[in-house]
Amino acid sequence: MYFDPLYLLLFLGTMALSVYASWRVKSAYARYSQVPARSGLSGAQIAQRILDINGIRDVTINPIRGQLSDHYDPSNKQLMLSEENYYGTNVAALGVAAHECGHAIQHQQLYAPLQWRMAAVGITTIAGQIIPFVGFGLIYFAPKIALPILALCFGVVMLFQLITLPVEFDATARAKRVLASTGAVAPGEETAAMSKVLDAAALTYVAAFISALGTFLYYAMMLLGGNRRDE
Repeated sequence: MYFDPLYLLLFLGTMALSVYASWRVKSAYARYSQVPARSGLSGAQIAQRILDINGIRDVTINPIRGQLSDHYDPSNKQLMLSEENYYGTNVAALGVAAHECGHAIQHQQLYAPLQWRMAAVGITTIAGQIIPFVGFGLIYFAPKIALPILALCFGVVMLFQLITLPVEFDATARAKRVLASTGAVAPGEETAAMSKVLDAAALTYVAAFISALGTFLYYAMMLLGGNRRDE
């Protein structure tokens, strides 16, 4: 199964896409984190301002270690900014902070795709735990049982990644609008630099979806092909 040329091509192709997407975002961040914002605001300060503008009083903003470890935790209503972005006063830091605020705003407004993603976290986690066990064990001894399980699990992961796309794209769009309206990022060079960082980050989610979709289709085709041979 794992020496199938189609699987190897899929594996190498999606890995190359993921590596490229990761390189793009890290490269853009490294470059544009050197562009200071004339507003002088830090990531934490613009995040607090955005939350205040939207009347969000129950979300805390905290620094966290690790580069680009920024995320919004809807369960605990915490906006976690990497230390570089929490204290940083460059356009990349402001863009990332505003993007994460976009998720907090989505949560407040009950943005449907975010609600779907939150609801799907549990089943997606279970699917992710099942895949290695079935993929590296059961598939060699009972492929007829393993294939439908793998197709189902990868289908769950694929749908989760699909739901993630509008969530991330919407947060990025919100970030660009609010940074422009508040004047935290000046028009022209600063806005262009900030946009390149956020657009590069969005590519990582596209790559994750394509990888999940390709793997799901592979196992779905294997399953359908096996069923036809049994007829």
